[in-house]
Amino acid sequence: MIVLVGTGHVFDLSSKIVQLIEEKSPNLVCVELDEKRYGAIISPDKDSRNIPIMYRILSKFQQRVAEWYGTRVGEEMITAIEVAKRKGIDVEFIDMDAEEIFRKFWKNMSLREKLKIIFSGIFGLVGRRSTIEREINKFKDRVDEVIEEIGRNFPSIKKVLIDERNEHMARRLEELSKEYDRIIAFIGDGHVPGIEKHLRSRNIEVEVVRLRDLQDNTNISFTVEVDP
Repeated sequence: MIVLVGTGHVFDLSSKIVQLIEEKSPNLVCVELDEKRYGAIISPDKDSRNIPIMYRILSKFQQRVAEWYGTRVGEEMITAIEVAKRKGIDVEFIDMDAEEIFRKFWKNMSLREKLKIIFSGIFGLVGRRSTIEREINKFKDRVDEVIEEIGRNFPSIKKVLIDERNEHMARRLEELSKEYDRIIAFIGDGHVPGIEKHLRSRNIEVEVVRLRDLQDNTNISFTVEVDP
């Protein structure tokens, strides 16, 4: 059994993360991180000169939004790791190397896409809070539509940041399911549909908890979509 939990990297979900791990009693906790991103979260003041500029812009934007919600970027992933370690549960980082991802999509992007993403990134840093929160709520409520919109506006970004990472993380989970029978994976909510589809196509039993469930309900057990 694999439980996919859709999270948001800028929201305070710590109490729900603890609750889920308590309820599901996994023998493996997986997180949408690689070693470098984990290191960057726990040591945010580390020299970032070698980090791609778009990665830095995205990080600054996420930090800004996270502060609005009284948390820090990636807090839900750190909470999952800390709870797992405290309970003696194994932990696996299942994402691709972040720096490699950003270098790859920047290289493959057209000039038009680069200009659009730079403008979007700058807007994220200086835009009005109400406007940005409206877009965040749109994403939370209509994930599939937003992913399709990203594909239309930024096809290279969707291919590298979403599709290829979905494939990579799904393969990692498939491999790990041969060794562990109770896995819970904390991943960005936008990755849930793609990873779920891959795992179900391999006849792997899956449960799904979405970001809206974590934020809108007290008893998570009643919001889980179970593979029939």
